[in-house]
Amino acid sequence: MTQAGQEARRPSASAAADRVGNQAAMRLVGLAVLRHVLRSRRFYERVAVAAIVVGALRRMGQENTASTMQRLVAVNKRAIQREMHQMEHKAKRQGRAVKTTRQMMRSAPSKNLPKKMRET
Repeated sequence: MTQAGQEARRPSASAAADRVGNQAAMRLVGLAVLRHVLRSRRFYERVAVAAIVVGALRRMGQENTASTMQRLVAVNKRAIQREMHQMEHKAKRQGRAVKTTRQMMRSAPSKNLPKKMRET
C-alpha cells in the first residue's frame, strides 16, 4: 500500500535471487526423492499390489454389471409373460361375451320377459 508522495517498494535483486535459489533447491530435493523412490524395491511391490487390486476391482465391477443386466432381463421377461397372460385372459373373456351375445341374439325372446323385468 502506498501513501501519497511515497513510491511502492520493489523487491531487491537479492530477494529474487534467493527465491530462485530456493526453487532450485526444492527441485533438487524433489529429484532426489524421486530417484530414491524409483530405486526402492518396496515401491515396486506396492505398485504391483495396487495393480492387482485395481484389476480385481475392475473385474468385480464387470461381474456386478453383468449380473445386474441378467436380473433386469429376467424381470423384463416375467413382466412380458405376465402382460401376455393378462391379454390372453382378457381375449378369452371377450370371446365368451361375444359368444353369449350371439346366443342371445339367436334365441327366441323369453315369454316371461316383462315379468322378469318387473321383478328386478
